[in-house]
Amino acid sequence: MGHRLTKIYTRTGDAGTTGLADGSRLGKDASRIEAIGAVDELNSQIGALLAEELPQPVRECLTGVQHDLFDLGGELSVPGHGIMSEAQVKRLEQLLDAFNAGLPPLKEFILPGGSRAASLAHVARAVCRRAERRVVSLARGEAVPPFALQYLNRLSDLLFVLARVLNRAAGRDDLCWQQGKNR
Repeated sequence: MGHRLTKIYTRTGDAGTTGLADGSRLGKDASRIEAIGAVDELNSQIGALLAEELPQPVRECLTGVQHDLFDLGGELSVPGHGIMSEAQVKRLEQLLDAFNAGLPPLKEFILPGGSRAASLAHVARAVCRRAERRVVSLARGEAVPPFALQYLNRLSDLLFVLARVLNRAAGRDDLCWQQGKNR
């Protein structure tokens, strides 16, 4: 593969616009750019989680997710071009089922937190929900490939389950929410 970025700064965005992969330019506050940025932020948050000590299956899962999120960002940067597939959504569903199978059933809502890795997974889950909201906003005015929203919806569920898995790996239990605890 040749060099893609030979110069990091281009000055083309100095006036508040940015280029899409198809050569078109949009304002940096356009809904498409907001969606791309939210997916990028999510990928970065997962990168922060990957900096922690993690069980190998979780590490492999999250590394695969990072590649998928790059696909999703690419898909969003070329309007009308589909990259995400149903297979990627199905893979998340299989991972969700596999990781969730070893967890006790939930009877109550749990609070985000626990071990550092689990806490980072909860933050990634919240960022994923924001990315999903940004893609939904984009979809209100423009066509969005069908698997983008499904993928983000499953991913937030997966990150929730992974937070629980990571707490178990650290020897921690879920912290259950207690309604009105401080009244």
